Amino acid sequence: MTGVTLTNAVKRYGEVQTIFDVNLEIEDGEFCVFVGPSGCGKSTLLRMVAGLEETTAGKIHIGNRDVTHLDAAERGVAMVFQSYALYPHMTVEENMGFGLKMTGHPKEEIKAKVAEASRILKLDPYLKRKPKALSGGQRQRVAIGRAIVRGPEVFLFDEPLSNLDAELRVDMRVEIARLHKEIGATMIYVTHDQVEAMTLADKIVVLRAGRVEQVGKPMDLYNDPDNRFVAGFIGSPSMNFVEGEVRGGKVTVAAFGGREIITPIALPADGAKVIVGLRPQHITVSPQGPATLELRERLGAVAYDHLICADGSKIIVETRGEDSLEEGASVRLDFSDDDVFLFDATTENRLR
Repeated sequence: MTGVTLTNAVKRYGEVQTIFDVNLEIEDGEFCVFVGPSGCGKSTLLRMVAGLEETTAGKIHIGNRDVTHLDAAERGVAMVFQSYALYPHMTVEENMGFGLKMTGHPKEEIKAKVAEASRILKLDPYLKRKPKALSGGQRQRVAIGRAIVRGPEVFLFDEPLSNLDAELRVDMRVEIARLHKEIGATMIYVTHDQVEAMTLADKIVVLRAGRVEQVGKPMDLYNDPDNRFVAGFIGSPSMNFVEGEVRGGKVTVAAFGGREIITPIALPADGAKVIVGLRPQHITVSPQGPATLELRERLGAVAYDHLICADGSKIIVETRGEDSLEEGASVRLDFSDDDVFLFDATTENRLR
């Protein structure tokens, strides 16, 4: 069993602390994605697991081994970086086998392992090529193949698709998902792209400012976020947030023309402010109302309407099919009370 466990993991650079008491358990064979905005600490946390950053306090276990203070080479991990870092003068085959060659493995063993990695990644036609003769996606597959050849207990990916264009990113997402299913190894993957996180992960770890905000399965985080940050970060387009006020045991939403929300949730006292969250697909648009259709993004079967509400709030609504509404039209907005998420206006934690 080769899972990864972090116990009260801390990282400081002098007086500056960047990782705060992270406790996390990644199961054997699990695909875990660290996601969050730039500067949240996700790459630092990954490098701590890899041994490329010293852990200031706490423990890191890979399987049953305490690797907190082991060198990177002794941890049984392989890392795939954003940069391909291939040797330009070597062929694909030589690049993939170079690590084993440097550690003195027999030629036949290296050849067999390279052949197996090449089969998994469909690189057989390119083995005799040099990196300059490969596309970006092919180079990234070679970098992944180099990691496979080492036979690590844990694969670590640090934003490996960031340098690829949109079409190649989709292709490589599929390749990485297929790779995980085929070899079944534990994988930890860092990205700021929540679409990658949702499509690849068995488990998502949402980070903000060096702290874990929430851990769970992709759809659990989407359907049941703990706070406004997670609710806004998971899902594309992001959840809409408008202000609400508690009045008479109901929530009144000025942005929706004074629309009242009836909820079984225990609410704060009358006069208290709350944050009302609604996903774009849960809002309906109809003619004649206090909101204004500012812009429509047509993406084929789906369109995203950008609207200005009665109180000046801006929201996005997902619509499907054709309608007669034009940009600049006055529209009415509505929703089902069952689709509403409510958050404390001060702490931004979910009201349940």
